[in-house]
Amino acid sequence: MYYLGIDLGGTNISAGIVNESGEILAKAVTPTMNGREADDILDDMAALCNKLADELELSFEDIESLGLGVPGMINKKKGILMYANNLTFKNINIVKEMNKRIGLPVYIENDANCAAIGENVCGAAHGNKNIIYVTIGTGVGAGIIINGKVFSGSFGGGGEAGHMVIVADGELCSCGRKGCWEAYASASALRREGRIAAAKYPSSKIYDIVDGNIKLIDAKTVFDAADLGDEVAEYILGRYINYLAIGIVNLVNIFQPEAVVIGGGVCAQGDRVIKPIQKILDEKVYGGENKTELKIATLGNDAGIVGAAMLGRK
Repeated sequence: MYYLGIDLGGTNISAGIVNESGEILAKAVTPTMNGREADDILDDMAALCNKLADELELSFEDIESLGLGVPGMINKKKGILMYANNLTFKNINIVKEMNKRIGLPVYIENDANCAAIGENVCGAAHGNKNIIYVTIGTGVGAGIIINGKVFSGSFGGGGEAGHMVIVADGELCSCGRKGCWEAYASASALRREGRIAAAKYPSSKIYDIVDGNIKLIDAKTVFDAADLGDEVAEYILGRYINYLAIGIVNLVNIFQPEAVVIGGGVCAQGDRVIKPIQKILDEKVYGGENKTELKIATLGNDAGIVGAAMLGRK
């Protein structure tokens, strides 16, 4: 059996055709170009589905279903994406619209939940019943699985850990509130701090790496500068990792999962991120005895595709 999965992000739309075992047989990515009308983004999503089917010489009759991993708050029963602060979608019946475009049964779930499902089915958390998946990208998302089932809360928006406040009256978040974890622990936050530092300290390696073009600075630039021994970058990175760890400690104290799996672009840094977070977690967890293991997502950016595709698996 074949399943289609789409991971709709603030930066990219990723899609794949997946088999029963969760193996991606074909994958395609296109920029989201956020700010456009929802219909234009939906058209791009449908175009990716057609492209992948053509690549494998399949018709939609050969495919069981389409699963959508989307950011923000959703109404799964009605198929509505109610709100996503990193997208222009608001109260869009995304299930109906995608069904109209490609004619398949369509399922919807929060994107971080989909990534959690993917890692739980065939990734780093395979075999665990209680996990939290934290994805770090344009924003910060979390997928929570309790006793093998996704936790969505009573109204479909449970698990939005990126919007728990960790600094009262702190940085403005894209959701409109201040001090959210996302405003401090996302790749966007690290990029922001890198650009501010480069403007303030033009003698830093952060500035040198981009030849003074501050707009080219991204999260990786800060890591690269720190690897070169730049004190400014090391300070920013240390503070960033501490903020990231604070949120993870909070989640572990609340849920006590078997594992916390970290995904998204930042996880490409591996032990550079994991080891200091694990140290803080072991020191700061409530009660002083941490049993939760911190893991890097093994499916990488494919976790959302796999999890979304698995939504239709019976």
